[in-house]
Amino acid sequence: MPYDPSAFPPFAVTVDLVVLTVRRHALCALAVRRGEPPFQGRWALPGGFVRADEDLSQAAARELAEETGLRAHEPAAPAQDNGAHLEQLATYGDPKRDPRMRVVSVAHLALAPDLPAPRAGGDASNARWAPVDELLQQGGYGRDGEPVAPLAFDHAQILADGVERARSKIEYSSLATAFCPTEFTVGELRRVYEAVWGVALDPRNFHRKVTGTPGFLVPTGGTTTRQGGRPAQLFRAGGATLLNPPMLRPEV
Repeated sequence: MPYDPSAFPPFAVTVDLVVLTVRRHALCALAVRRGEPPFQGRWALPGGFVRADEDLSQAAARELAEETGLRAHEPAAPAQDNGAHLEQLATYGDPKRDPRMRVVSVAHLALAPDLPAPRAGGDASNARWAPVDELLQQGGYGRDGEPVAPLAFDHAQILADGVERARSKIEYSSLATAFCPTEFTVGELRRVYEAVWGVALDPRNFHRKVTGTPGFLVPTGGTTTRQGGRPAQLFRAGGATLLNPPMLRPEV
């Protein structure tokens, strides 16, 4: 029988972004307060509908640029100024996840160094960086005496999945350097691991592991005193994408 498109119900496709950064030694995610129904006034992840003339990666990169001003670069490409690591996370298609209509969301994970305070755009009335532990507490987020309300849609699950992806990938890949500026110290990299994993690491053991892992870090020849104390050696990300041996997450 000939194919009949009208025999299938239409549905929309969106991209939702789990944008993670490290601010004040804490793993933070970008949250926006919805200015329109559904879930008006509730906090949510940034994102939007995929346009008819763009593919998923283009839609995610566009939303990332609109929300943060960052340019997405390929996962295997080196870090760049004003750039962010962007990768597809997972697809969410519960028929009841959006009360407006059937909407399938293709979530993406974005990682970037410490970023400035965001400005709300689109249908968002406010935007801010929030520690992921607060966003995930009881499935929601409250501030200034507000009652804790769950994140809009299924965004608490998407955020939890994105955080776990980041926590697991920095064990066996060089992804942790995506949270760092182009040049960074071992101490700054250690604080990234501590913020993402939520544990304290021994500085000497960490220094030995990361500098002894082939292709992980490359000395730049420079030093910095931005951490205070004696000048610290500066490094940049090496060419390795997989770490051997891996940086195993401590058991808590």
